Amino acid sequence: MYKIQTFNKIAVKGLDQFERDNYEVASDMAHPDAYLLRSHKLKDGDVPETVRAIARAGAGVNNIPVEAMTERGIVVFNTPGANANAVKELILAAMLLGSRGIISGAQWVSTLDIQDHDELSKTLEAEKKRFAGQEITGKTLGVIGLGAIGSLVANMGLELGMNVLGYDPAISIEAAWRLSNEVQRMENISTLLAHSDYITLHLPMLESTKDLINTDTLGQVKPGACLLNFAREGIVNTDAVVANLDSEEGTLRNYVTDFPAPNLIGREDVILMPHIGASTAEAEENCAVMAARQLKDFLINGNIENSVNFPSIYMERSSCCRLAIANHNVPKILGNVTSVLADENINVIDMINKSRDSVAYNLIDIETEACDKLLQKLADIDGVINVRLL
Repeated sequence: MYKIQTFNKIAVKGLDQFERDNYEVASDMAHPDAYLLRSHKLKDGDVPETVRAIARAGAGVNNIPVEAMTERGIVVFNTPGANANAVKELILAAMLLGSRGIISGAQWVSTLDIQDHDELSKTLEAEKKRFAGQEITGKTLGVIGLGAIGSLVANMGLELGMNVLGYDPAISIEAAWRLSNEVQRMENISTLLAHSDYITLHLPMLESTKDLINTDTLGQVKPGACLLNFAREGIVNTDAVVANLDSEEGTLRNYVTDFPAPNLIGREDVILMPHIGASTAEAEENCAVMAARQLKDFLINGNIENSVNFPSIYMERSSCCRLAIANHNVPKILGNVTSVLADENINVIDMINKSRDSVAYNLIDIETEACDKLLQKLADIDGVINVRLL
């Protein structure tokens, strides 16, 4: 029986993935095997020794002390792409709102106190030019970051009749397959910024992406462009955006974002949303289901998919007994593991080893049942972080 402790409100469709015969799921329990959460803020000291995995029902893991978890051999999962369609649809709405006087026009109409229908019609006809805008068809959309969300946004732009430019120096093979060959790949951000009428960001928050949009990069933007940020708040320096919008030589027409900041509130050239990019019932269900399935496969089979700190690894079961071993990524540990197995006359049927940065992970299918003595010998090997018998 595996014990899953939940935080926040997890979609029922995700919780239903855990069969009650094999899993105990609760928001408060002793000695959990895994955590399943959304936005709950974790501290290293909050995580008991029994926990082997943490699954975040969402893409960002800023609320999890990933480095500390890695040192303890705890696998941290996220759910990239599960909320991609929700964000993509909000990007479409953002582009339209940033192109037409939809919000300001609707707000103005709501202030009218005109009871006569003919007079109302004349007033609307006389004032509607104040809220005129532009169409997005035929304009150029620049997409920075071509992962699960960025590739959907890029393809959507093409379907809307836009010219689409894309930049992502680290695009994965999987993302490349999703991306239409009509998307023009840019060699650098500067070229993309200089030719885009709409610029949308789809990058993770890393040290290398912090303040990516700053005074210098904004100076490279095509005059009259609309900037959209529905990725991470820290990617855009809001002080630089405000200064650009206020300047007569500024390049931005407006800024649309899912991350309000005090210096952005109340501006007519800024549209703010309350961090609702993934706030749809469908996205929450997709994230919960993906997180639950990843946890199950890890707990039962040791397989790892969509981890932010451990290597992706998958091996079909070839025996009833499997060892899952996490260790520091240094020489000779795997050799020492196989030596211990040989000394105990344990036959290895199949095995796989993968590494990522400072950690390595092994799945080893063995012919006979492993006793506690063997597991302790493996755990005592210098450099081994933890050992599980599956």
